[in-house]
Amino acid sequence: MKNVDRVNWRSIFSISSILYSVLGVLSAMIALEGFMLPNHFIDGGITGISIVSEALFGIPFTLFLIIYNIPFLFLGYKKIGKTFAVRALLSIVLLTLLMYFVEIPAFTNDKVLIAVFGGFLIGLGIGLVIRAGGVLDGLEIIAFYTTRNSSFSTGEIILAFNAVIFLSSAFVFSIETAMYSFLVYFTAMKTSDYVVDGFEEFTALNIISKECEQVKSLMVNDFGKAITVYKGERGYLPSSFDVKCDCDIVMTIVSRLEIHRLKEAIVKIDPEAFFYVQRIKEVKGGVGKHTTKDSFNEQPFLSDYSKSDVKAGK
Repeated sequence: MKNVDRVNWRSIFSISSILYSVLGVLSAMIALEGFMLPNHFIDGGITGISIVSEALFGIPFTLFLIIYNIPFLFLGYKKIGKTFAVRALLSIVLLTLLMYFVEIPAFTNDKVLIAVFGGFLIGLGIGLVIRAGGVLDGLEIIAFYTTRNSSFSTGEIILAFNAVIFLSSAFVFSIETAMYSFLVYFTAMKTSDYVVDGFEEFTALNIISKECEQVKSLMVNDFGKAITVYKGERGYLPSSFDVKCDCDIVMTIVSRLEIHRLKEAIVKIDPEAFFYVQRIKEVKGGVGKHTTKDSFNEQPFLSDYSKSDVKAGK
């Protein structure tokens, strides 16, 4: 990735960036001091390594958090961008200072509550800092870099690192603590995903139907959706490979709350319509429209009305 020549200080100190970063750091601090550290529960990544190191060497957790993140921040500086590296550094330093000067007593000794609420709060903190454009854990950076230089996905790389961390915690603390720590990690991962991707997850709904004109009218006029139409070919079945015909592939961006009712409406037009759904990480640009035609009061985001030639078979 091409490096940015200068640090975008205006972006770093924008109101939204500061708000997300501060709230994220506060959430992570409460999770660590109020739930995880007093009970030796760990999260994955650099945070988990730092907690294990504190138990082994008796050196404060915050010192390890800074030391272990330095090489990853340098890698982010070189490979991702200067603005990103500065944001991440400021978030990690702020977390370290708050944990050093602010003391929070343990909220509970119940292991299930610690795993659930500790995981939720640290996941919330990680997600908010990512939304601000930084990170609280350098492992995300190494996973990004390694993905570009190996055949493994980011998720596989992070899972492999964390598996080693959880095995280490089983030897340093106990097997029971390691198992509860995995619950912390799972809760944190799911929470951060919701925070980063949004609670209203968008998907691309693709429809191939012999009644494509009626489907287009339904999507646009009845449901207030904009659509993208791909020109393709349907057919190529194993029993009749030579039989094919031109078709329109209708695609629109919907929320997960809309998928079922859209499918039901389309099936009434064409019971043999073919659907496939793709998860969308982010939707930006194009035509956005507020709709009040349903009880969900959704705000669907739509792509423009571009057409491109592709081939697709039913």
